[in-house]
Amino acid sequence: MKVLYITNEYPPHVYGGAGVHIEYLAKEMSKLADVEVRCYGDQKPGNGKIKTTGFESSAGFLKLDRGLQSVFKTIDRDLQIVGEGVDADIVHCHTWYTHMAGIWAKLNFGVPLVVTTHSLEPLRPWKREQLAGGYDFSLWVEKMAIEMADAVIAVSNGTKADINGLFNVREDRLKVIYNGIDTDEFKRVESTECLKRFGFDFNKPYLLFVGRITRQKGIIHLVNAIKYLNPDIPVVLCAGAPDTPEIEHEMAEGVKAVSKNRNNIFWLREMVDRKTLIELYSHAALFCCPSIYEPFGIINLEAMACKTPVVASAVGGIPEVVVDGVTGKLIKLEQMNESPFEALKPDVFAHDLAAEINALMADPARRDKMAEAGRRRVEDVFSWKSIARQTADLYETLIKRN
Repeated sequence: MKVLYITNEYPPHVYGGAGVHIEYLAKEMSKLADVEVRCYGDQKPGNGKIKTTGFESSAGFLKLDRGLQSVFKTIDRDLQIVGEGVDADIVHCHTWYTHMAGIWAKLNFGVPLVVTTHSLEPLRPWKREQLAGGYDFSLWVEKMAIEMADAVIAVSNGTKADINGLFNVREDRLKVIYNGIDTDEFKRVESTECLKRFGFDFNKPYLLFVGRITRQKGIIHLVNAIKYLNPDIPVVLCAGAPDTPEIEHEMAEGVKAVSKNRNNIFWLREMVDRKTLIELYSHAALFCCPSIYEPFGIINLEAMACKTPVVASAVGGIPEVVVDGVTGKLIKLEQMNESPFEALKPDVFAHDLAAEINALMADPARRDKMAEAGRRRVEDVFSWKSIARQTADLYETLIKRN
């Protein structure tokens, strides 16, 4: 069996959970099948077990606005990807960026198409800020790919419910397979070498956020919550890759405002390497995931694997990862009506976040119990070996059916 993975993110160009997912899935799947990865970037085929080729856009589309440039470059790269020909038994696409390539592969080469839904475009309306009219294209191509795919993988039961509510997908084509984590790599470490350059006291219990600066990740709400936190709690915001200049400016203004009366807020404006990330998790007293939309949330697995308890919003797949009161605390989002995105009561959410953070930061013994429980849960439920086997079984079913 040969599997072709098509993804916008792949090492060394990883900025989100989808990139982490495909990196580890491809690595584990290569033990069970021949694997090829075609991705966005400048990756060159090497001598490794996984053949990897990166594709750059051949045109800048400079006459278009910034959002549409991104969309047209996506279409250009997808066409180049399938223009190489497809000799795989299965094509497996990740995120809407690669769905056009998947559609072309299925229709032109007759290969079964699998789509993993790391997020769903209709539930990310803020993407219009980033893509303008291109958001309408992303909505269309995602719907087209999901509804014509031979199999759709939801990364959580919450995401499965969202797919059922938004798209026309037969039940026998929709399967839940969780994201995973490498527990040999993600584990608590004592080293602090990578942290020294940031200038904060990592020996003092601190609150940690890790993620992109985007509406989805809710970082602005966490920044707003800082005014309600115990002023002695250091806050480390490891946040980069802003979606737009506007949200980066909003983030900067928010951090500036809450820093006026305290000197223990540290904004690390970068997407750090894995060694640094593991050290950040390992020495944090508490991790915060304030997402307003999160189909799964690999970052919570990473924190739990490093024995760091989590305070997270109770949205999407997060309650399937973080067990409330056992591995961390979950916060319900209070809404003014049925829309959890455009009508969120931000100050209520910020206040609720701060209350749970303050309570846990004041209770080291409870945090220690949650840390141990989180590590056990990660080891028991979320191994990549199990996830790759489930995925390979799905592939084999589709190949036989085809």
